[in-house]
Amino acid sequence: MSPAKPAPAPIIVLPASAPGLFEEKIENDSLDRIRRDIGPDCTRCKLHVARKNIVFGVGNPKAELVFVGEGPGRDEDEQGEPFVGRAGKLLTSMIEAMGLKRSDVYICNVVKCRPPENRLPEKDEIATCSPYLFRQLGVISPKVICALGSCSAQTLLQTTQGISRFRGEWFDLHGAKFMATYHPAYLLRNPPAKSDVWKDLQKIMAYLGLELPKKK
Repeated sequence: MSPAKPAPAPIIVLPASAPGLFEEKIENDSLDRIRRDIGPDCTRCKLHVARKNIVFGVGNPKAELVFVGEGPGRDEDEQGEPFVGRAGKLLTSMIEAMGLKRSDVYICNVVKCRPPENRLPEKDEIATCSPYLFRQLGVISPKVICALGSCSAQTLLQTTQGISRFRGEWFDLHGAKFMATYHPAYLLRNPPAKSDVWKDLQKIMAYLGLELPKKK
């Protein structure tokens, strides 16, 4: 008698009535308008106190694939661009392994200012800043959103479940396909997890019709 198959992970579906996410469509909205609405020196939450630069986002405004991280680190705060430090270089390598360039995708974060000591963004900071992320995603209208790490995954899926419960699984998210995978910073601390992330990225590649690596 063969052993019973394990039950599949529960599917997390964001209710259409959930507040915030993509629900407030602004006529003629654009990335430039969102950046202007944030302003040159945002003080809406306490992250502004130690911030050097607002880190808005970078890449193709019509990208089919968007990567969403948690928040800027020291290098990002210095340069005003997301994912430019050690974790950013690894993300760039991941993107290139998919046969793409950074300029082909769009990269942004849940919060636009660096949390002190690179801690995770707090609930009030996420609540204040995430509507701008939702507007970014609404304007870009990508085919695939890839959340990097628990913070962005939980923010976008509006769940408290740990990322290990749903990493690598597909979800429908307001017209886009959504998948969460581990953050590049986590991979720097845990290199064996790179193989799991590569499997996730290959699922995204297959969905987008990108050429998959040939099996040796």
